[in-house]
Amino acid sequence: MSRLAATFEQLSKTGRKALIPFVTAGDPRPDFTLPLMHAMVEAGADVIELGVPFSDPMADGPVIQRASERALEHKMSLRRTLAIAAEFRKTNQQTPVVLMGYVNPIEAMGYEDFANAAQRAEIDGVLTVDLPPEEAEECVALLKARDIDPIFLLAPNSTDERIKKMDAAGSGYLYYVSLKGVTGAGHLDTADVETKLKQIRANTRLPVAIGFGVKDAQTAKTVAGLGDGVVIGSALISKVEANPDDPERAKREIIELLVAMRQAMDS
Repeated sequence: MSRLAATFEQLSKTGRKALIPFVTAGDPRPDFTLPLMHAMVEAGADVIELGVPFSDPMADGPVIQRASERALEHKMSLRRTLAIAAEFRKTNQQTPVVLMGYVNPIEAMGYEDFANAAQRAEIDGVLTVDLPPEEAEECVALLKARDIDPIFLLAPNSTDERIKKMDAAGSGYLYYVSLKGVTGAGHLDTADVETKLKQIRANTRLPVAIGFGVKDAQTAKTVAGLGDGVVIGSALISKVEANPDDPERAKREIIELLVAMRQAMDS
């Protein structure tokens, strides 16, 4: 059983939901990411989504776009992101790490070389924003052969057929993008999310994590009541952006928010 499957199974047994923070590797500088990952686990994170910086992050809003820009200024790359994950795994064998990014850096490395490098770094899942299941057969096969879960994004307009395709191709969990548009945008309509989750549940066996629009502890609590996991990204990265010269303060504020979310989700 994969770390992701084991994590969601254990959470389900105890009636809890996964808290899944997203951070961009190397933002605001490379030496910040590893200690932040460990601190987030201590604050209650169950899974970490580690963003691979990319020069054209089209699905991301301005907050995460600027995080990529800051990381790229420090020459962060897919290989350096994998190196951070490998370092994290030396002292944490429990918490799943999911790489989240775009297909271009993977194609540049080569699918097989990437899959081998991800296996060496003990990556648990790969979520490639712009690689739909129809185009992902080669990558999916290489990842699954190495016990790495391919994870796919579901949109509010995903049909039954599309959900079933992602269920068949994916593993670990499905990521439901609860808003149309880019990350960090708009207001979350929980009634819409609840309706959509019923449709998704009817067409998948996988856990469903919900992201986009989760900004505070109350939203996290509400969303946790609908899905199996809550993804929080822009609200965390905005703490980094607000403290450009004080990364330790940024880390404290990120941890405070995650602790509040964990407490709200568990209450």
